[in-house]
Amino acid sequence: MDYQKIIVDEPRPRLRRITLNRPDKRNPLSNALRGELFNALESADREDSVRVTIIRGAGSCFSSGYDLKSNVAKDQPFHTAGGLGNWPRHVVEGFFKIWDLAKPVIAQVHGYCLAGGTELATACDLVYVAEDAKIGYPVVRAISPPDNQFYPWIVGLRRAMELMLTGDHMSGAEAVECGFANRAFAIGELEARVLDIAERVAMTPSDLQQINKRAVHRQMDAMGIRAGIRAGTEMQQLATFTQSTQAHLAEMRKGLTQALSQRDAAYGDYRTASERK
Repeated sequence: MDYQKIIVDEPRPRLRRITLNRPDKRNPLSNALRGELFNALESADREDSVRVTIIRGAGSCFSSGYDLKSNVAKDQPFHTAGGLGNWPRHVVEGFFKIWDLAKPVIAQVHGYCLAGGTELATACDLVYVAEDAKIGYPVVRAISPPDNQFYPWIVGLRRAMELMLTGDHMSGAEAVECGFANRAFAIGELEARVLDIAERVAMTPSDLQQINKRAVHRQMDAMGIRAGIRAGTEMQQLATFTQSTQAHLAEMRKGLTQALSQRDAAYGDYRTASERK
């Protein structure tokens, strides 16, 4: 496949790396990019020469989230039943597509990792972050809870509630403290450290590693993660019918940048951080 939105390379033996390559837009996850991403992940999972896949972002960040300027209902990379809740259900199905791959997938996170970017990172088996990364879900301030209700499962009740009720972001170091990420490194060390860890993971043969991976996931399944996350899609859809969300969506149709700045101005963070008094 001739990729237009991602770059695929093999930085070291047995390692495949996927770079989200829309740096001028902070790597928004359009359906076109997501289609290429799933294709590359599935290709790596089929190839005997690959044992580990790394996902990272080009430019200043990992990903600022889904492409809000695109129509996410069109040209979805795989079929999801239509009707109310199509998009959050589609997102969750994509999460479990990555979750169910045989080979380990590592997220290498720097800069912004927001909204859909956080959902992509949490779908990966291991997450390594820059110490000064900014990880959060600001969409809860104006539209809805996440399409994928991962926070309670990944970071626990109290931290999840704080993140959901404020839309604030975590630094990379804070993400490690609460269990979102495995380890945090200085930005200048992140790439080399991730490659070293990936090489270590790749030492275990894939036929055994896929069972090791499933052993952990089956325990999460037994605790109800699939049912819980799927149930959350209805909450996301319900939120879009609130008066507050409808008003924000109307502002977005007038101008996306202005609407997002208006959303965050009172909080003084994200794109409005320089305006904080």
